[in-house]
Amino acid sequence: MNRKEKAAKIFAILNKLYPNPPIPLLHKDPYTLLVAVLLSAQCTDKCVNQVTPKLFAKADTPEKMAQLDIEDIQKIVRPCGLSARKAAAIHRLSEILAEKYQGKVPDTFEELEALPGIGHKSASVVLSQSFGKPAFPVDTHIYRCALRWGLSKGKTVAAVEKDLKLLFPQETWNKLHLQIIYFAREYCSARHPHVDRCPICRIITPS
Repeated sequence: MNRKEKAAKIFAILNKLYPNPPIPLLHKDPYTLLVAVLLSAQCTDKCVNQVTPKLFAKADTPEKMAQLDIEDIQKIVRPCGLSARKAAAIHRLSEILAEKYQGKVPDTFEELEALPGIGHKSASVVLSQSFGKPAFPVDTHIYRCALRWGLSKGKTVAAVEKDLKLLFPQETWNKLHLQIIYFAREYCSARHPHVDRCPICRIITPS
């Protein structure tokens, strides 16, 4: 079975299991998603979702967030780890959005990746889920599954992203990356994958 054939089988299984996967991070608009994604670096979505309601109760717009002291932001986001760095990034990007973009989140990779604390994956999430632009954010779950399923032999996230984009139609990317994340959490964990009951692993043999 070649990669294209594997991709087609995987796509069919994921569509059946997760026809309408929700975005796992709680948010109400592009700005709150941007902040949530920033906080999710090296942190679980569950933890982020416990923290963001408290943060957004104090400030849910760039203008309001920029008015908070960095120390106050840090106290709230401390459970997410790297709190000093994340609080400073949230504060500064909020200032930039308020000053340069009239409080709006920009919708291009170049502008998003120029914001403090926002890398390619974070920008991809915001573009795909807030603006509907085709992007394929690759997190640790997707990276792991892509290699385990033989869809890529990439040594980097960028290489895996490139391989996946070649295998799947562009119009599927925004939903597909969420589908793989949910699947990975349920069936394809990093340490103890349930291969015997995994709908994909038991039929896909990595090449």
